[in-house]
Amino acid sequence: MDISVIIPTYNRRNTLSRAVESVLNQIYKPIEIIVVDDGSTDGTKEMFSEMYPLVRYIYQANSGVSSARNTGINSASGDWIALLDSDDEWLPDKLDRQVKLLQDNAEIRFCHTNEIWIRNNVRINQKKKHQKYGGNIFNKCLDICRISPSSSLFHTSVIKDVGLFDESLDVCEDYDLWLRITAKYPILFLDQPLIKKFGGHSDQLSRVFGGIEQYRIRSLEKILTSKSLSGSQFEAAKDMLIHKLQIYAKGLKKRDKNTELHSVEKKIHDWLNMSKLN
Repeated sequence: MDISVIIPTYNRRNTLSRAVESVLNQIYKPIEIIVVDDGSTDGTKEMFSEMYPLVRYIYQANSGVSSARNTGINSASGDWIALLDSDDEWLPDKLDRQVKLLQDNAEIRFCHTNEIWIRNNVRINQKKKHQKYGGNIFNKCLDICRISPSSSLFHTSVIKDVGLFDESLDVCEDYDLWLRITAKYPILFLDQPLIKKFGGHSDQLSRVFGGIEQYRIRSLEKILTSKSLSGSQFEAAKDMLIHKLQIYAKGLKKRDKNTELHSVEKKIHDWLNMSKLN
């Protein structure tokens, strides 16, 4: 399997080396590592060219993580793509175990793993609501993001089919793409913690952009109007959208945001009376 590793980064000079080293230390070697620098101003470029001359480095004007990932995917020469965020880290056997599992399940085109969560340098336990799954998991992916980008390994044909990351989304771009993929493809889940996912830092996108449920609502609306879902998928997605809209409406009511509240209430009414789009 020819694997291209894509690492988007923005002002993460202090953690990028850890991410790159974890790829270089893989038992199963990818054919290339592509770092897409999304306009860093912290000296990342100078550090990188000196320390990792053999790693492919692409610099672009700041356009967001979705754009950076898409640039990497479009530049990749491998048939398989593995994503790694520049503040995360792989265990040495991450790719090796995924490749072996995929070779035993040759019809599957997407695999993800479990993960170790570290917040402020302390390992924490994942909450039950963050449980991960394999199989036909579209319905299970409707509430929250179930797949960490840093754990994913997928064939390029999947992206050619469903499209790239949505660059209009500041956050939840992964949630959006996973919905499109899981609506059409079964997923392999390797229930072993093979990545370290670091959090708690101030520049995490989920902290910078508040109200992430608004972005999930946008993604649900988008896939519901795409005419790509089966009848049961449509009903499950519609129910989740109405649920999220109702919660959002309660928040607007508490904050006396009446103009937006009326708009959301109209959406709820319209979706309650909506049948599957032809």
